[in-house]
Amino acid sequence: MLQGGISVEKNIENASVYDVTALTSLEKLEPVRVRPGMYIGSTGTKGLHHCIWEILDNAIDEISNGYGDTAIITLNKDKTVSVQDNGRGIPTGIHPVKKKSGVEMVFTELHTGGKFNNSIYKTSGGLHGVGASVVNALSEWLEVEVKQNGNIYKQRFEYAYDKQSKRKMPGTAVTKLEVIGSTKETGTKITFLADKEVFSTTEFKFDVIDQRLQELAFQNKGITLKFVDNRKEEVIEKVYHSERGLLDFMDYLNESKTVIHNPPILFEGEREVNDLNMYGEVCIQFTDSTTENIASYVNNIPTTEAGTHETGFKTGMTRAFKEWAKKLNLLKEKDKEFEGDDLREGMTAIIRIKISNPVFEGQTKTKLGNNEAYTMMNDLTYTKFSEWIEDNKDVASIMINNAIEAAARREKIKKINEAEKKKIGRGTAPLAGKVAVCTLKDPSFTEFIVVEGDSAGGSAKQARDRRFQTIMPSKGKIMNTEKQKLENVLSSEELKMFNIAIGTGVLDNYREEDLKYDKIIIMSDADVDGYHIRTLWMTYIYRYMKPLIANGHLYMAMPPLYKVYKESKGKSIVKYAYSDEELEQVKKEVGKGYLLQRYKGLGEMNPDQLWETTLNPETRTLQRITIEDAAKAEKMVSLLMGDVVEPRKNYMYKYAEF
Repeated sequence: MLQGGISVEKNIENASVYDVTALTSLEKLEPVRVRPGMYIGSTGTKGLHHCIWEILDNAIDEISNGYGDTAIITLNKDKTVSVQDNGRGIPTGIHPVKKKSGVEMVFTELHTGGKFNNSIYKTSGGLHGVGASVVNALSEWLEVEVKQNGNIYKQRFEYAYDKQSKRKMPGTAVTKLEVIGSTKETGTKITFLADKEVFSTTEFKFDVIDQRLQELAFQNKGITLKFVDNRKEEVIEKVYHSERGLLDFMDYLNESKTVIHNPPILFEGEREVNDLNMYGEVCIQFTDSTTENIASYVNNIPTTEAGTHETGFKTGMTRAFKEWAKKLNLLKEKDKEFEGDDLREGMTAIIRIKISNPVFEGQTKTKLGNNEAYTMMNDLTYTKFSEWIEDNKDVASIMINNAIEAAARREKIKKINEAEKKKIGRGTAPLAGKVAVCTLKDPSFTEFIVVEGDSAGGSAKQARDRRFQTIMPSKGKIMNTEKQKLENVLSSEELKMFNIAIGTGVLDNYREEDLKYDKIIIMSDADVDGYHIRTLWMTYIYRYMKPLIANGHLYMAMPPLYKVYKESKGKSIVKYAYSDEELEQVKKEVGKGYLLQRYKGLGEMNPDQLWETTLNPETRTLQRITIEDAAKAEKMVSLLMGDVVEPRKNYMYKYAEF
């Protein structure tokens, strides 16, 4: 039966002995250094934080399987990161075949881990057992301390000369596993310094770690996660703990929205498909929003590109409600049959599964590919929703009627879209005089740039390279689409102009093959209003054109805040700074006698400056927007513009400067 209360996750693990004999090695570390993107997705900010997740996932695996209850992440002043748990500790014994300690095997050889033996961890969040060695390979140095057998063990690894290979090798053990003390505790502490030769940045972001730890605490109720940031004089410490699990998570996601029912719908279950053991848990709540919001996870890992578990959930839910719509005789002859999208309007859902052998599509592990997960979630969702509808016919009838109304709106909107396409075909699209279209027709090389304000838009039209850059001036803030009805969104003149120019269509009508530009760039001032404009555009595209983001087409232009210049020996020195911190560095580089200009907005720049700082591909700075970035923007818009006042007051009290 579906529950409105707390769900108790069953422990699907009957652990075997975890010692050095359970470890198996498949290949060595050097490929990681050569092609890091294959293992952590990128060498930018996302890949840098991925290193923390790999170590942390291993710690949470220990806790989830009943060993220990706390993991601590510490950012240190020397740019190192420490991840500590109170689990059993990595095996310190000597492997009978390898003649190495378990610690050295885990950190120096790929695919070494008990996770390759199904009897140890049946559901594992780490990167298929390669996490520790990958982090070691991409670090200047790494130290591990293990508390086990009454002893404290320590070993250090560096990117250093390897006697056997006769060259520098990543993750080389530069000390033996040594006993440095005694203890009655157990656990593992790993400290590493990310290699600046590998990563484009080695600055960890507090907000990124904070959000991930919060989500992990919600998914693993009862565990305690601690975050300590020692990088500044004022140390920041946060503790994450949830006793209600996904119910707390749902409150967090919907804190600034008006919910239609309480408590949320919650169910869980286990299934075995093709000898693959799986556990699933789902929490659902409907709000007065017009769009759906699904957060899905596999073994604690966010699956931002969805996958088979999400598809199975959607199929099972739609199947259950369609069957009951017929049983309850709610569909009339005149009614358009509703689809899953119609049913899920306003739905917030959290889907998490645990699976012993997850298959992730792509190197960044953001889309699940197991067909068994589809079968399990389809069956589980259909069964549980059928039971829930039986017990809640009145509420279910309202949901079905809402879906029927949504289907009617969808049909109406489809006709509007078709009419707009006919206009485009007749050459009457509302672009003339408003959008400066580029001359190139090949979308592989073209850019569509939305510029805040008519003044900046005029300068951008003059500054652009008209061969490949299309400019659309924006009047300012577009509507908040998070709660608007679809017909209102599509009738907005500015959004309609954007949609026609891009060419893809929206929602179910989105067609990637019709995209007219490779890059969609939002250009706004580097101030609070500009930030608000960016979040509104991100929210709209996230809600209505999500593949633009998923396929890497959406960017934010990063205009500079300052221009630092001076004349020196007959030459002009000009540099730009994008933050107050960067300004101090630029001042030092330019030296005494500099002149400083503070840009208050894009409209202050002449066409030459606009070209050099924000339009020229050789000199500009662009930020590619990810699904995670857009989801955060959507939540921020909901927080700042939603109906619920308290979360907004709390946010403003926390961040406002008085």
